Amino acid sequence: MDRSRLLLSLTGAAATAAAVSCGGDAEKQTVPRPLNVVYIMCDDHSYQTISAYDRRFMQTPNIDRLADEGARFTNSFVANSLSGPSRACMLTGKHSHKNGFTNNENGIFDGSQQTLPKLLGAGGYQTAMVGKWHLVSEPVGFDYWDILTGQGDYYNPVFIRNGERLVREGYCTDITTDVAFEWLDSRDREKPFCLFLHYKAPHRSWMPDLQDLGAFDEAVFPLPETFYDDYATREAAALQEMSIIKDMNLVYDLKMADREGEIHTPDRPNLERYGRDLYRRDLPPGELVPGRMNAAQQAAWDAYYDPIIAKFKEEKLEGKALHEWKYQRYMRDYCSVIRSVDRNVGRVYKYLEDNGLLENTVIIYTSDQGFYMGEHGYFDKRFMYEESFRTPLLVRMPGGKPVKAAPGRTRVLGADFGHRSNDIDELVQNIDYAPSILDMAGLAIPEDIQGESFLPLLLGQKPSGVPTTEGKGWRKSLYYHYYEYPAEHSVRRHYGVRTERYSLMHFYNDIDEWELFDLEKDPLQLKNIYGEPGTEKVTGELHKELIRLQTLYDDPISEKN
Repeated sequence: MDRSRLLLSLTGAAATAAAVSCGGDAEKQTVPRPLNVVYIMCDDHSYQTISAYDRRFMQTPNIDRLADEGARFTNSFVANSLSGPSRACMLTGKHSHKNGFTNNENGIFDGSQQTLPKLLGAGGYQTAMVGKWHLVSEPVGFDYWDILTGQGDYYNPVFIRNGERLVREGYCTDITTDVAFEWLDSRDREKPFCLFLHYKAPHRSWMPDLQDLGAFDEAVFPLPETFYDDYATREAAALQEMSIIKDMNLVYDLKMADREGEIHTPDRPNLERYGRDLYRRDLPPGELVPGRMNAAQQAAWDAYYDPIIAKFKEEKLEGKALHEWKYQRYMRDYCSVIRSVDRNVGRVYKYLEDNGLLENTVIIYTSDQGFYMGEHGYFDKRFMYEESFRTPLLVRMPGGKPVKAAPGRTRVLGADFGHRSNDIDELVQNIDYAPSILDMAGLAIPEDIQGESFLPLLLGQKPSGVPTTEGKGWRKSLYYHYYEYPAEHSVRRHYGVRTERYSLMHFYNDIDEWELFDLEKDPLQLKNIYGEPGTEKVTGELHKELIRLQTLYDDPISEKN
């Protein structure tokens, strides 16, 4: 594989500043060297709730600034839509079967393997990992790490700082940013840096910052067209346990944890007990318990939620009214959590501006995967269906000059975000993050990394080194593989291929079902056309491409096809 570099190589901290101009017809841009990187990743942030992508639900002005001053990737995807595996793909530039972390249930990330922070460190970079890690083993290869334990807590979370456990009082998103600033203030200013800033938010169970409670109480969120999906023609889609109607718990998820009396929910009683404990209100005044609110926090929380709980009990909702109440309550909490994320992205901007770093720092914003905002009646992720498979990706290059679209490009099918002159429509995946950051740093990309650098796309150039069915060029298809079953949410194992127009997936293990969608005619993925008359040619081509990708990426599942 051709690994020709676009940028001059650097020799660690001793490297002098260099500049690289973009090619093509775009206005000339320069990339200051050495280049710093701030990589911001949320957990479960849907592209639907970033107003640079979708303006139906909320406004995210600070995150949008990245799109305004940089590039918006309109076809950004993951390799395995699950938190830990997605993070492992990012760190290694390899698919799950190659990096060894396939699922959260029994996975432990092997930190001894080649990773992005190790490669950056060898090239003279300082690296720090701050916030949500979620890979079980301790971080390896970072100069500094200060991570949340497990999933992390929204209030008064426990961190592990280079091996030392400590409780920090406050709201998790703010604290994570504060810790990042502390490291930036203390770093060696003679060396370039790469900061991995990983927020817990907006992971379940969507607990807002106190200042954001009630921010969306007047909003009425549009019910997704597919909210009452009957899953006709899609057996695997019906077998899951991530339905807002059936599986979203009133106490654990929606905070209806009354101090007096009971809310009887026959589903998931273990989650209800856990939820009551999570939101309990009997802590001694002034006592700080990891993951629990202090007295002042609890008082503000109760003042907001108690009237909602009382009204909910009084109304005794049933049927469709209850289903849609759950959706609105979910969306109000989820979007309220995003407000804190957006505010903290603004804080990061201000820090970089105040410290003269915007001119030589690239900012990347993404999520570990997509998330369902009620589409198909779902919350959570996991499926290869678009809302889960897609992830936001916004990149601001130094100087804040919007990327110019390369001439001759057309819109890729399957999305309707409108179009900007600085959109990048090519198919990219989270295995591309490691090689792209290495490319930005001017460092060599190891041959065994499976992703590709998207830096040429950011510079308005047309890459020619990615193997495709037509020869060399940018990729025309993506490979996906999800492994975590049996497990929470009961999404069956599956793998598949997505092209610009079609999505083909195979559910396997305790099920044997193929699904095929024409994303041009059926962007909502409601009708599985696999096996229908007239689809033979495209099905054969997709099967051939699937096998090509499984061979290219050396996935052992290909032996079972």
